[in-house]
Amino acid sequence: MGSPAAASLLRPALAGAAATCAGNGLARFAYVPLFPAMVVAGWVDGGGAGLLGAAALAGYLAGVLGAGRVARAAGVAGTLDLGMALVALSLAACAWNGGFWWLMGWRFAAGVAGGFLMALAGPAVQASVPPARRGTAGGVVISGVGTGIAAGALLVPALLPAGLPATWLGLGAAVLLLWLFARPRWPDPPSPAGDAASGATPKAPLLVLCYGLHGAGMVPPMVYLADLAARGRGLGVEWGALAWLLFGLGGVAGGVLSGRVVDRFGGLPTLRVWLGVQAAALALSLPPAAALVPPAALLAGFAAVGVTAVTLTVTREAAPARPAVLWVRCTAAFAVAQAAVGFALAALFAATGESHAAVFGAGLAFSVAALAPALSLRSVAATGASVRA
Repeated sequence: MGSPAAASLLRPALAGAAATCAGNGLARFAYVPLFPAMVVAGWVDGGGAGLLGAAALAGYLAGVLGAGRVARAAGVAGTLDLGMALVALSLAACAWNGGFWWLMGWRFAAGVAGGFLMALAGPAVQASVPPARRGTAGGVVISGVGTGIAAGALLVPALLPAGLPATWLGLGAAVLLLWLFARPRWPDPPSPAGDAASGATPKAPLLVLCYGLHGAGMVPPMVYLADLAARGRGLGVEWGALAWLLFGLGGVAGGVLSGRVVDRFGGLPTLRVWLGVQAAALALSLPPAAALVPPAALLAGFAAVGVTAVTLTVTREAAPARPAVLWVRCTAAFAVAQAAVGFALAALFAATGESHAAVFGAGLAFSVAALAPALSLRSVAATGASVRA
């Protein structure tokens, strides 16, 4: 990895990984272990804490949809800087208990920033590296999400003894360090040619549907995994935290390995296999056996990040002229599905007397459903760069 070619790949890819680590791994997912601490400290009640999580999801959708417009005005690097700055500011602002609406506004802002970073970092990095290395580069970028999840699972318990304000500030400081690392390494993608830029982007409805169903299926592990281990299997809070850490470590492996597999075997075959891994993870969550929690957590994290990394490359295969537009559509479908299913599963969880089997069973159904459109997608080898629905 010491060759000039490897260095030219790693420089923008690691910057992109820092962006997804900050905007998604820390800004969004570090809130999972903070959720109960906020309630115990009396900053919000359980319902309010849930609404703060929903505010971040709503902001994420707004950021994804608005990222292209902001990038056209401020440039890709400028928008990435804006996203990192907004993440750091939003985390620091939550260190003050200014009341529910204060916290709500800053959690929404954190979501917007995460949407900017997720929508732009991957496509910009892939456009900045040789075509043969785009899968690897995209995998490194998306693995930043898993790295952030794992880092948050370690940082939050370490910082919480100093209090909630110190925890929020510590997360903000971590984002500032990531920004300092990434800023001189931001990708500088070439401007698309006039004809390509003006061409229509394929709608690829099956790909968008597939990624939305993937997002719906991942809601149970992303929300209820720690609780499944702690209360559902009677393992305690410590094992709940460990399950979340394993989810993050699985995500790192999923991101890095996905890029290499895609470069060798192609996007669509890998997508189908990775969706099978997701279904297996949800299936392992159903039997009432504590020993199945660790492998379920690892496989769920692998699929959560791995499917995203593979889909990023498939959007480039489907829309080589304007991949970022199709990537935004897929990411928006993911965000909408997660928000809608998140509220629905919360109601199901309450209505079934907090049955983990019910919510993880629903997740398995969505995960299996995602395989149907994935199997219907087909490559067009003659053009070498498209996917038809």
